[in-house]
Amino acid sequence: MTVRTRIAPSPTGDPHVGTAYVALFNLAFAKKHGGEFILRIEDTDQTRSTRESEQAIFDSLRWLGLDWAEGPDVGGPHGPYRQSERGDIYAEHCQMLLDRGHAFKCYRTPEELDELRNSLKEQGINRALKHCDLELPADEVARREAASMPYVVRMHVPVDGRVEITDLLRGPVDLDWALVDAQILLKSDGMPTYHLANVVDDHLMQITHVLRGEEWINSAPKHKLLYQYFGWEMPVLCHLPLLRNPDKSKLSKRKNPTSILYYQRMGFLPEALVNYLARMGWSMPDEREKFTLQEMLEHFDISRVSLGGPIFDMEKLRWLNGLWMREDLSLEQLATRLHDWALNKDNLLRVLPHAQQRMEVLSDFAPLAAFLASGMLPINAASFAQCNMDEDKLKQVLQFALWRLEALRTWQRDEIFNALKTLSGDMGIKLRDFLAPLFIAISGTTSSFSVMDAIDLLGPDMSRARLRHALNEVAGEIGKKQLKKLEKAYAALGGEQA
Repeated sequence: MTVRTRIAPSPTGDPHVGTAYVALFNLAFAKKHGGEFILRIEDTDQTRSTRESEQAIFDSLRWLGLDWAEGPDVGGPHGPYRQSERGDIYAEHCQMLLDRGHAFKCYRTPEELDELRNSLKEQGINRALKHCDLELPADEVARREAASMPYVVRMHVPVDGRVEITDLLRGPVDLDWALVDAQILLKSDGMPTYHLANVVDDHLMQITHVLRGEEWINSAPKHKLLYQYFGWEMPVLCHLPLLRNPDKSKLSKRKNPTSILYYQRMGFLPEALVNYLARMGWSMPDEREKFTLQEMLEHFDISRVSLGGPIFDMEKLRWLNGLWMREDLSLEQLATRLHDWALNKDNLLRVLPHAQQRMEVLSDFAPLAAFLASGMLPINAASFAQCNMDEDKLKQVLQFALWRLEALRTWQRDEIFNALKTLSGDMGIKLRDFLAPLFIAISGTTSSFSVMDAIDLLGPDMSRARLRHALNEVAGEIGKKQLKKLEKAYAALGGEQA
């Protein structure tokens, strides 16, 4: 048997460090056993998936040195490798489950589903919705079908009892069927859910080991049941510990930058970032901190993965990156890295059209453009004193602008301008006043060149990270109640979060 592992990221935003973390361990496991690592794109969410995000996944993983044997961009014998191109395959397998009585069409409306859940709660019944709850009389099913009402396809799931899942790190894991819902397999738009698509794809692509985040443990019973329904052998499951913020919460962009492209834009070395991700819950036999990807592949043993939630510590990452820069790069190599990172002619030609109009001598250039080659800026609440708004309004402007920029599907100056101009109008704030705090958050001053041009030049990852940094400096960590209040106010403007 050839060991085959995979990752299946969704191209719906910036490529996440969690994707790189899981990809690294899948690659290491496959290589250790002389196997193959493949990449599949989970793009069934057609409203949010973009080819730009897909390309960013390819570019960022390759920047880290994590490559795949099969995938959408390289092909392979088990394609297509985009789930949006495999619709007929899912429909065929879903029909197999319907024909065998393992799945059913559910015509229940969202309102009815809420009523059913409330009814179970009122009766003191602590379980998920099952077929017995969702079933409609035959004549009502016929009426809704005749009226072409929308439906989903759900799987049959036991009402009670226990199920045992075997995990490569944890051993047997006992779970309660009562907490597992009659999972939707095919959505009303004909697209599969994660659960159907990944089970079918993993089988057809001959995946032998599924290494994924521990948040999927509770979904494992559904997947085990689907394998039984199809009569297939289930791959070996291994649930990796989640990356966490210093406060032990799940790694999130509100508390830590999560985009791989952010770390590239900040000037971290790919070798150092891979090294650091490898240390997230795993260690070399000799416990050394610093090692190459090749050294990890040579010494990898999945049993050395610790189940404690690994803490993603930016200071530790910076320290490790510093070691790599000092110990592994000659001065010539460091000069080459700096040139490739930001100090090259292509970057200069993008910046100079904006800087030239403000320059009288060449030495004017560095102060004008320094913010473009910086990380987080040295700003604080006092930096925004010159803005013509109180603290609550300042928080709103920064947070709403962040949400609006997170929702952009493409990063172009005109689109950025139109999005922010529309938002300022919706908020009833003059554009000049609205942009003032963004100037400071993005460039550290209001005297730099156009904030729209600065946002365009910085790119999405650094621009959004600086807005989050500014928010933290102005408001501190925003609590759940305050965040809910902001979300409600944003929704009232017709805003939709990314």
